[in-house]
Amino acid sequence: MCLQGFRLDFSHFSKRWQGAVATIVEDAEQHVWGVIWELDEQHRETLDNQEGVHQGIYRPLSVMAETPDGRRLACRSYQLAAPPGGDGRPSAVYKRVILLGATENALPDAYLRFLAALPDNGYSGDVDVGLDLGQT
Repeated sequence: MCLQGFRLDFSHFSKRWQGAVATIVEDAEQHVWGVIWELDEQHRETLDNQEGVHQGIYRPLSVMAETPDGRRLACRSYQLAAPPGGDGRPSAVYKRVILLGATENALPDAYLRFLAALPDNGYSGDVDVGLDLGQT
């Protein structure tokens, strides 16, 4: 899916990922590619918890996304609410995870090249995905 009017950004350091984590930021001249997952309403709280909504790290955001066949869908996304911190670059390991997901979900080649060209902070060691999101 394509989300018009937003850009991908990295502005908050995550101890879990040893670098800045992804968010979307309003930008009328840009767009972000991603994937739409359909979940039952009963899983909303679980997803909110995974994204750190209760800790003020991300906030849910209602957006209109466009599918490759031109349909517009109302979707729930997450936007970083935590204050900026760190140098604004993802770790190499986090960047690889994002690029792998984009590749596996067949996002456009131009967007894959954009993701691959993002500067990272060079950290490619171990990460602790079980670490609480609130720990910085």
